[in-house]
Amino acid sequence: MFFSERNSLSKFRDTKIIFMKVSSRRQFILDSAKISFVTLLAPRSITSLVKDNPTSSLPIVSMPDAIFKQTPLPYTYNALEPWIDTQTMDIHYNKHAALYCKNLNDAVIAEKVDPDRSLEDLLAGISKFSAKMLNNAGGHYNHEMFWKSLTPNGDVQPKGTLLAAIEKEFSSFDNFKARFVDMAKTRFGSGWAWLIMIPDKKLIITSTPNQNNTLMDIAEIKGLPLLGLDVWEHAYYLKYQNRRADYIDSFWKIVNWNYVQQRFDSVL
Repeated sequence: MFFSERNSLSKFRDTKIIFMKVSSRRQFILDSAKISFVTLLAPRSITSLVKDNPTSSLPIVSMPDAIFKQTPLPYTYNALEPWIDTQTMDIHYNKHAALYCKNLNDAVIAEKVDPDRSLEDLLAGISKFSAKMLNNAGGHYNHEMFWKSLTPNGDVQPKGTLLAAIEKEFSSFDNFKARFVDMAKTRFGSGWAWLIMIPDKKLIITSTPNQNNTLMDIAEIKGLPLLGLDVWEHAYYLKYQNRRADYIDSFWKIVNWNYVQQRFDSVL
């Protein structure tokens, strides 16, 4: 698989296995599903979260024993102001993305998915699963990548090998940017715009509907997502209303090109 974003299960096993030696791994997962949800960003405490993100007033949902978990944001909710407002980040992360993660774990249990199966492998065979699995596996993967693709200290453009590859494929960075913007602006309804690398290591700009992505076996164009832009209205409507183009323009101020470079380097 191109790139692994799978969270470690070591803490999960360490805290439970001594109590359930006679249980099968699958039964372990079924049993753990009965545990109530009490904290979203384990192992960080709610006190720590509020201290780090003093502008957050939303309740925290939790999945301490889930197979898939949300990664803590690498910045505070207000860190991307004025480009992405605090309230949008708060709701987007704690409500929308949290629900994708919860529903994904529910689907994994209901559809008896091997808990050791990676999210990327699940996406590669997503056509064999339910619509609930498709929507929420995609939603979780896409958002986990999206948070890391943003930074309050963004550069104007990438550097090094990534910039060279973009310039080779699209003639110039400005040309690439214009084509990506057009793809994001013209995505009908909800979905994502992507810069991806297809298996022959060629860079492609594409888009997908809803929470689909290019790792899925149902994708028209398949490849490793390097950079993705969420153009669902929940990602921008509080600040930009129907001005999707303004939101897209703001996105370039906060792209984490170092992270995009890491993904690019992972398949060179």
